Amino acid sequence: MIIVIRISGMVDVSENVQYILHNINLRRKYSAILMQENPENIKLLNKVRSFVAYGKISDENLMKLISLRAESLKRNVKINAESIVKNLEKKSLRELDVKPFFRLHPPRKGIESKKHFGVGKGVLGDNKEHINALLERML
Repeated sequence: MIIVIRISGMVDVSENVQYILHNINLRRKYSAILMQENPENIKLLNKVRSFVAYGKISDENLMKLISLRAESLKRNVKINAESIVKNLEKKSLRELDVKPFFRLHPPRKGIESKKHFGVGKGVLGDNKEHINALLERML
């Protein structure tokens, strides 16, 4: 499972990239989505890599993310994080009555640089396993 977090805002975004971000539910800064790891999604992420940070999410951070930041589609309904994590491989979040995006807090202690990962201390692009540390600061 891949987590994608939008880092950059709305300014100076081309229409093509804006269309892609809108369709994958990354409409605001510091929002996140979960994606399956397949070639189509990787190709899509390479097109928007200058605006998002993505990487492979660990199981414990996935459980934390769903328990702390998941919102139900129905009002006043409690979310069972364990059952959602178990069924996530078979069904989408929307089918599990959970909103398909997560609203995150801006990273505590900030972002040192919005350059690409691997160039200094940037966060944009493919963060591989380091995305878990960024997500931990945003929960």
